[in-house]
Amino acid sequence: MDETYDVIVLGTGLTECILSGLLSVDGKKVLHMDRNNYYGAESASLNLTQLYSKFRNGAAPPAELGRDRDYAVDLIPKFIIASGELTHMLVHTDVTRYLEFKQIAGSFVYRDGKISKVPSTEMEAVKSPLMGLFEKRRAKKFFEFVQGWKEEDPATHQDLDLDKDSMKKVYEKFGLEPGTQDFIGHAMALYLDDDYITKPARETINRIVLYTQSMARYGKSPYIYPLYGLGELPQAFARLSAIYGGTYMLDKPIDEIVLDSDGKFVGVRSGDETVKAKQVIGDPSYFQPKGDGKVRVLEGHKVVRAICFLKHPIPGTEDADSVQIIIPQNQVKRRNDIYIAMVSSTHNVCAKENYVAIVSTIVETDRPEQEIVPGLNLLGPI
Repeated sequence: MDETYDVIVLGTGLTECILSGLLSVDGKKVLHMDRNNYYGAESASLNLTQLYSKFRNGAAPPAELGRDRDYAVDLIPKFIIASGELTHMLVHTDVTRYLEFKQIAGSFVYRDGKISKVPSTEMEAVKSPLMGLFEKRRAKKFFEFVQGWKEEDPATHQDLDLDKDSMKKVYEKFGLEPGTQDFIGHAMALYLDDDYITKPARETINRIVLYTQSMARYGKSPYIYPLYGLGELPQAFARLSAIYGGTYMLDKPIDEIVLDSDGKFVGVRSGDETVKAKQVIGDPSYFQPKGDGKVRVLEGHKVVRAICFLKHPIPGTEDADSVQIIIPQNQVKRRNDIYIAMVSSTHNVCAKENYVAIVSTIVETDRPEQEIVPGLNLLGPI
């Protein structure tokens, strides 16, 4: 490890692997290291042994779950919106050649004590219990406004200025009920809370357009998901980096970020070996202050997640093999939504006739386990 590199990348999370791939394509000499013996860091997909080692102190997984190698359980649940930025990045960098995707079968929203499918066709919209007849007419006018908006044609603006007028004003313009606002803002624009309502409407309108475009692309739902789990994404970008000369080292402890006398980065030490580079990039866990040094990490919210193994589809989802369910915060008197992401053996992430559901939300209290109970209650026997 006595070579000198342009960049050392620490951690193989998705962000780090994307950067590693792009830097390698740009001709940079890249060394990519991870303390774990698997790719993905916090966005890895683990087999049962790895999962139980991480969360159950190495206890043996229950035999009824099936073979270890059949599992690839995501540590961070995420569905990819079909027309979104990540999809464009995957296509632009051509890493799609290493990946295979499957559509998520349905998107659902919780309202008034039950879950309902987010309509994916006009016929489903007409039959949907999410809105009454007159509200459906008002919502139809709203969506026609969104789809018909042309920046250069004031006739399509209906006296609204998306850069100045709040989303609240837009909702009021079309007379939409609070329940419909919940559905649009949380199940379509995918906001976690209601802060967006008082902000200029353009960002929300753009999100709704993205959702509807993604829905139109494949039908059923706007989401796609990689076979063998989300951990395939960082691995795909790692392959891209390797093709362009990137060097990878897994299971490599990082003992020290080496600085010179002026406090500038020099290299990285692992055991008795030190490798030098002009620049270092990494996830925050690799940068710990030494002595009176400081590390600036912007900490946002904490998230609570429960990984649940099921022997059945989630009740009320038309026996779908994969779903997203959003519980808007207003429905359960919270400040943040609760999310449920479920996948199955169809996606090569668990044994046959098994399902993996992950319930998550942003922590608001000192009893986070209680905060996801409304989501757990929708799953049936766990």
